[in-house]
Amino acid sequence: MIGFCAFILNLPILLIAIYSGIYLIAILSITITLSVIAPFFDTPSLSKSGQLIYYAPLLLAEKEKNNLIIIHGGTLFDYYFVINKDLNGRQRTNFIIKNYLEGILKLIEAYEGKANDSIKIKGTSYILNERTAKKIGFRTVRTDPIQKVILIYNYVNLTISYSIAKAKLSFPNLKEIKTFEADLNDLIEHKEFLIDFHNRITPDNT
Repeated sequence: MIGFCAFILNLPILLIAIYSGIYLIAILSITITLSVIAPFFDTPSLSKSGQLIYYAPLLLAEKEKNNLIIIHGGTLFDYYFVINKDLNGRQRTNFIIKNYLEGILKLIEAYEGKANDSIKIKGTSYILNERTAKKIGFRTVRTDPIQKVILIYNYVNLTISYSIAKAKLSFPNLKEIKTFEADLNDLIEHKEFLIDFHNRITPDNT
């Protein structure tokens, strides 16, 4: 389905590429289109199958595997449908961070009381900064090379999401994107602070 939609959207460019003999245009166009439209199909499907779990409208996690839970900020699909278009850039950023905290708290509740001594939570973000991440129990770790390749591939997707988050055309600096990690038990220890921090965030402050 995704491939078919990408083909239809790129059909005019494909015809131009065939006519001109410059096939790189079509390859780039299809690649970009796939990265943009994929979340609108993949996210609902993976969520329905249980491979992705929504803990908040803008925070989801992959199923635990080898004592590691990979969390993700909202996809382009989520940003488009969840974020209020009337909010300005600062208000949208605060809304996103509040959603992150809500999701982390729900994740904690899901695992609290279970055997979780070795479970780690890991995620990559261009919204959360190191200072805020440290406050809530995360530490900065090296971004995996494969993750960097994925970020480059999805740069157009990221740019659209980032622009929605900032309420204006904005280009994310891949050098500023950070990967954070925390032990689940550390997050549980920070639970009261997380609740307080979540409750204090309003559209106009952090």
